Amino acid sequence: MIGAGDLPDLGIHRISIPVPFPEAGGPVNAYALEDREGGLLLFDAGLGSPEAEAALAEGLRRLGRSAADVRRIVVSHGHVDHYGGARTVLERAGHEVLVEAHPRDLPKVEEGHPGWSELAPLYGSHLLGLGVPPEVVREATSEIARGFSLARRIPRVAPLDLARPLAMARATFEPMHMPGHTPGLVCLYDREHRIFLSDDHLLEHVSPNPLIDLEGGAGSFRPLVAYLDSVSRLRELEVDLVLPGHSAPFTGHRAVIDRLLHFYGKRQSRIRATLAKSPATAWDLSRALFPAAPARAAFLTVSEVVANLEVLESRGEVAREPDGTGPLRFRAR
Repeated sequence: MIGAGDLPDLGIHRISIPVPFPEAGGPVNAYALEDREGGLLLFDAGLGSPEAEAALAEGLRRLGRSAADVRRIVVSHGHVDHYGGARTVLERAGHEVLVEAHPRDLPKVEEGHPGWSELAPLYGSHLLGLGVPPEVVREATSEIARGFSLARRIPRVAPLDLARPLAMARATFEPMHMPGHTPGLVCLYDREHRIFLSDDHLLEHVSPNPLIDLEGGAGSFRPLVAYLDSVSRLRELEVDLVLPGHSAPFTGHRAVIDRLLHFYGKRQSRIRATLAKSPATAWDLSRALFPAAPARAAFLTVSEVVANLEVLESRGEVAREPDGTGPLRFRAR
């Protein structure tokens, strides 16, 4: 049994990198995995801010390494704090570095796909349709744009082959597709040593944001519905140590999952109780659940509400009001 402070010598090195997002749940982690040829595979590369890139370089230096040792980067999912530093690593490596991501998240990280400037009107219109006031939409989309300014996209990203284990120097990892936080989120599992690199799929003290994702079309991806299925698969795995995408390693993954499921159950009960009084928009519900949240956080809070509504819809407990002239409203069934 491996304890949280007892990471065995398997060539796995956690590099803690600062992020300016308090809701992230602590500094983001990049993991440097020693490969069989003496190089490194990076599982995530942190943010692309000067402070984050300096922290990654210093973390490698403490291992007696540098970007020149990196042969491969696997991006866990397409959020800026996980892929943003990759391009600088490529530029400093001095040789070709293979970058891979799940096909569902590849368009989020590779150059040549629509970026936030192209997608912002789509998301803004969607938030308006959920009842978010125009001035709040402007502030929320500006906050998202600020985050994207801290990452550069990657010139070439290959689709990660989930059927091919990552054979490292002293450990072998199975890539596992765990959609929810994003459509293409990938975790790594060392079945022999019962170690799980969870990135943002499972964090000890923070629930992963189930974010609205419109890149496949509105309603094509239901993040919390997908997440509940994915996390149930993780619960069945034998895991002694979780190496998360934020904050410190932890043990007891099943207890963490059970607390998380209880948390979501309570949130859904509050939504049902509110809708039992009268139909409401997602924005109305977000204000009821998160009355102190600033306008800049509206994308996060409304995403949380919509994701829980989709779970309740899937259970037949909530329905959408017939199309009208105003924002979409939900009602209890």
